[in-house]
Amino acid sequence: MTTEPQAPRDTSTLWATGLARFAGLTMIVLGVLHIVTGTGALVGHEVAVQGVHHVFSIDTVAWGWVHLLVGVLVAFAGMAVITGQLWGRLIGILLTLVSIVVSFMSLSHHPGLSIIGIVLSVVVMWALCVFDKEAAAASPTMLD
Repeated sequence: MTTEPQAPRDTSTLWATGLARFAGLTMIVLGVLHIVTGTGALVGHEVAVQGVHHVFSIDTVAWGWVHLLVGVLVAFAGMAVITGQLWGRLIGILLTLVSIVVSFMSLSHHPGLSIIGIVLSVVVMWALCVFDKEAAAASPTMLD
């Protein structure tokens, strides 16, 4: 039983699908980060940094629900990006922009998690924007 060697894939195809996989997985991690932040805000009802005057006067519980909603949406869009859906990439760019805004606005509540969220969102947005559709056409689904 011999198997015929497969033709090597073009490196641009590997980069295109690799960046999209990276973006999808990072979006799932970012979604989990938002869910953890939101759950902490809902359960703890306390601010991580005491004594800070907040620029935005939104209740901690409200921030918790915002983080939970954004986290779930970003994670689902990340799953769509991994499966190779065009709408996942488009919605992913929009949701990572929303994630940056939410993380920035909650910077005084959760400074460490917010900075990590902003950095991950910028990296994901970059990876989704440089995605090469023609190079990825050689691999219609990223799950192969």
